[in-house]
Amino acid sequence: MENQISPLYGASATYEYGANLYINMTNLCPNRCDFCLRQNSSGSLYASNLWYQGGEPTKEEFRAQLQQRDLNRYPEIVFCGYGEPACRWDDMMWLCDYIRSTGSHFIRINTNGLANLITGRNAALDLDGRVDAVSVSLNASTPEGYDKICHSRFGLKAFPALLRFTSTAVLNVPHVRMTVVSTMPKAEQEACQKVAESVGADFFVREYIRE
Repeated sequence: MENQISPLYGASATYEYGANLYINMTNLCPNRCDFCLRQNSSGSLYASNLWYQGGEPTKEEFRAQLQQRDLNRYPEIVFCGYGEPACRWDDMMWLCDYIRSTGSHFIRINTNGLANLITGRNAALDLDGRVDAVSVSLNASTPEGYDKICHSRFGLKAFPALLRFTSTAVLNVPHVRMTVVSTMPKAEQEACQKVAESVGADFFVREYIRE
């Protein structure tokens, strides 16, 4: 069972990429980033299909898929997919608790860092004891730059919110990094690195993968 398509939702709820297992929590996202494949493609790179149709799996259905896998096979279990997993924050935390109950697994969340605005609370506090690593997409060094690139429905509130989320995550999660895409100009990469360092996070430039 590698990347099994859900017969109910027409997409992979869990899928393997490289050595890791990924959980496709949702297709929802509050951002419309210029560089995101969601804006330019109907396909996906990592599984045959990550677009849900007619609804998304319940947390119990995700758990059922995980129960069919040998979780000990995977160096990391990653909440990611073709949307922003924080849009289903409580379900994700519930699944983290389930995964923790099955053994000592390394859990990572890939996120845009807007969980506080999505949930209406200091969501990063929920990560303590649940998550081993968080990767936050930074994408710009200023609120205005972020708004221009990411077109968040939260507007200029988005950038300071992701910094607050990340600074709290650093205190509650062993490994936290902020990332940018490799197409970003060098000067802006350096400015973003300073932003990451200011909140105590590591910095990483990820390769931009075209379809």
